[in-house]
Amino acid sequence: MRFPSLPRPRSLAGQLFAMQAVLIAVVVAGYALFTYVSDQRQAEDAAVRQVTAVARSIADAPSVRAAIHTSDPTAELEPYALQVMRDTNVDFVTIMNPDGIRWTHPDQQQIGKRFLGRIGPAQHGRTFTETYTGTLGPSVRAVTPVTDNGRIIGLVSAGIKVEAISERVQDQVTALFGVAGGALLLGAVGTYVINARLRRHTHGMNASELSRMHDYHQAALHAVREGLLMLDGRYRVALINDGGRELLAVGEEQEVVGMSVADLGLPAPLTGALLSSEPRVDEVHLTASRVLVVNTSPVSGGERRGTVVTLRDVTELQSLMGELDSERGFTQALRSQAHEAANRLHTVVSLIELGRAGEAVEFATAELELAQALTDQVVAAVSEPVLAALLLGKTAQANERGVELVVSADSRLDDGVLPPELSARDLVTVLGNLIDNAVDAAQGSVGARVTVTAYTSASELVLRVSDTGPGVDPAHADLVFQRGFSTKPAGPGGRGLGLALVRQAVTRLDGTLTVAESEQDGAGGAVFEVRLPLRTVVGPAAGPGGDV
Repeated sequence: MRFPSLPRPRSLAGQLFAMQAVLIAVVVAGYALFTYVSDQRQAEDAAVRQVTAVARSIADAPSVRAAIHTSDPTAELEPYALQVMRDTNVDFVTIMNPDGIRWTHPDQQQIGKRFLGRIGPAQHGRTFTETYTGTLGPSVRAVTPVTDNGRIIGLVSAGIKVEAISERVQDQVTALFGVAGGALLLGAVGTYVINARLRRHTHGMNASELSRMHDYHQAALHAVREGLLMLDGRYRVALINDGGRELLAVGEEQEVVGMSVADLGLPAPLTGALLSSEPRVDEVHLTASRVLVVNTSPVSGGERRGTVVTLRDVTELQSLMGELDSERGFTQALRSQAHEAANRLHTVVSLIELGRAGEAVEFATAELELAQALTDQVVAAVSEPVLAALLLGKTAQANERGVELVVSADSRLDDGVLPPELSARDLVTVLGNLIDNAVDAAQGSVGARVTVTAYTSASELVLRVSDTGPGVDPAHADLVFQRGFSTKPAGPGGRGLGLALVRQAVTRLDGTLTVAESEQDGAGGAVFEVRLPLRTVVGPAAGPGGDV
């Protein structure tokens, strides 16, 4: 996902490198200044100690005293002074008489001339140091007396030029800058490598684009009504949006991020679909109160990184589809009945044309009485309009399929007896799916029949549907209510959803749903019984065979 081109800001890696370069430059500059000042002082102190030690060593040497007493001290002392300079790494060694006239000097032209600098403290028997600009330039020097039996017979001065001391400090500072340059280069290489790796992980997006993407991401999560669930490679919840929480009945106060899918308390088929490594496309799953369409897709990337799950609520759609199926069934029944009515009308017309008007009237009257008797039977047993209409329609549908649908004499359900919490849609879902399932089971059996019983007591509504089909294997007594289970071949739209919807509706209404073997007339088959609690008083008790 890329965003519209905007003035591209400096990359995060560039900013990090610039900050790193500035930080290293500030640190190196500060440390270089501190080092220069500190090392300059330390170098001067070291030079003072060095020249003092050299000067005293020369002054204490017996050979020097002996040479001073000769008639030509320069001839003896000049080679010695030059050798000491080479051995001790000092810039000059000057040996002079007590008045400061040089006997030795690195520049032979200066021999015999007066020493430049102070010599007073040495003439009084003290060793001292100073920084002075002489014939060789500024230097740190030490001056000490040469004594013989307590008498000062000469002076010795050893010195190191300030330029040489600065060169030593500069070498250290240069080495420091070299280390700083190496650190900066290493930081640049490291920043480049990290930036390249970061861009691979962020698909080339910089920090600003990632920030905008996060804002869009958060807005989309809250705006999308469908449920969105993201699982990591270990099938733990990495992200869930508001729609997902609502569809999976996960409260806002419940912290589910980091939980395993198996710990969410979802129905087993839905949990299995979420835990599957194979993608799922438009699978229908039921929760306690909803019908969900589930799609799963693994996150690509060369390794198992997780799964993206989308959830759509089709509870209302499924209910409308059920009603549409019922309406379609009613239409087919009416079309069939219209065809049958046309045949009967032709029969009546033919009887009249044959001059048998009495027989025509008798035939037509018998058909009307039969239809009215069926209507009167249903309405007398179940006067609640929605269920009565459902039973009449299902009777016509069952008749078209060669199955007799009857309302038992034990039924009694008057209009207005049901409380508001039992909606007509829920009752149609429960009773309609039970009847459709029973008709499917009874079709083709000997004496195919479906019997419906509906009545209320003081505390519950009882709906019972039995059939003459093959019955339900006790081993499958619980499996028949799971989505996808069916003993019949699957059609284009799949099978096994009706009874699952029944159980969902019954569970939502706090009722019970059971299946057992029918013992009616020894015909076998199955009997499904639903008991729904009534939360309001419905009047005097009524039961099988009783009147209200």
